[in-house]
Amino acid sequence: MVHARTIRLWSRIHTWTSLLCMLFLLMLCVTGLPLVFHDEIDGLLEDEIAAPAMPEGPPRLSLDRMIAAAQARFPGQYVLLLNLKQTEPLVTVAVSPTAVPAPGNFHRLTLDARTADVIGEEAPHQDVMDIVLRIHKDMFAGLPGELFLGTMGLVFAASIISGVVVYWPFMRRLDFGTIRRRSSPRARWLDIHNLLGIVTVTWTMVVGLTGMINTLATPLFDLWRAQLIPVLLAPHLGKPVAPIPAVQAAVERVRARFPDRLVTSVTMPTSARFGSPQHLVVWTKGATPFTARMLQPMLVDANDGETIVAPEVPWYLKALQVSRPLHFGDYGGLPLKIIWALLDMITIIVLVSGIYLWVARRKSSARRKPADAGRTAAVGI
Repeated sequence: MVHARTIRLWSRIHTWTSLLCMLFLLMLCVTGLPLVFHDEIDGLLEDEIAAPAMPEGPPRLSLDRMIAAAQARFPGQYVLLLNLKQTEPLVTVAVSPTAVPAPGNFHRLTLDARTADVIGEEAPHQDVMDIVLRIHKDMFAGLPGELFLGTMGLVFAASIISGVVVYWPFMRRLDFGTIRRRSSPRARWLDIHNLLGIVTVTWTMVVGLTGMINTLATPLFDLWRAQLIPVLLAPHLGKPVAPIPAVQAAVERVRARFPDRLVTSVTMPTSARFGSPQHLVVWTKGATPFTARMLQPMLVDANDGETIVAPEVPWYLKALQVSRPLHFGDYGGLPLKIIWALLDMITIIVLVSGIYLWVARRKSSARRKPADAGRTAAVGI
């Protein structure tokens, strides 16, 4: 009796947690499917910019030349950041008409690092994949939308755990993969739902929890900034945004001090939340496949160009950086992305079949009630 009551309790938890998050999980699975292949889709929709072939030997010009070329192309605009491509002699420069840019309101110029020639330009716009990502990330609701979807991720985890507790004893009595073909459609779909749910249980837990962690990116980053920036900026209180210093010299100092790290981008002094008004932020990553996922900012004093502060990245931001590529299957190239996409489609079948089973069960209960009432009346007569 106690065991039966426990199963009924877990069954209710599974039913209501599933219903609560089902539609949002379907939206996340549908939008997440193209995002798994976002690099490949961007490559199809956009013309790939490649460095022109040149005889071997031309050295890369300084990053200060790249900045000067961007300012000559867009005079009077603000240079926000530089992205350095590791595999090709290319540098991307982002410029904006305002010191603190609105999302999507900046130009990206791709320059040949050997000649400072502009070989590609991306005007401010939002493409299809940007819109899909925004829906998947926060449903165009900003931080409240992110936190809401994170809560749905926790509810989904409860649904998975309760589903295993409820159906494991039943499925254990059947051979793996058994579908009761002679039973009703509802029973067959129940078997399919249980089978596919067990097959994908580990993947759904991993993707659900990493997605939940990703929704905490903004508050966690703001927490770190709240702990770090006031200490760093204490000597600079009341000072305006510093002018752009000698960027190449600052980058070379960072490389000399941290030879085991690769420079990926440089953020100019700014009053925007992603930078510092008195520092050049040189972003670096590790050289190994695993540490390449972990970014580390090096803050170079923009006034002297020599003082370097390397703030320790806390464990929760490291966990966030590791969870992001795992969420979209970015660790293993195209083969892992294909596996991620197949598991995503299977999860969609599990979610849709769960909705069907709930609706079918309610219809069955509604049909039984008049019959039970008729039998009760007959006994009374």
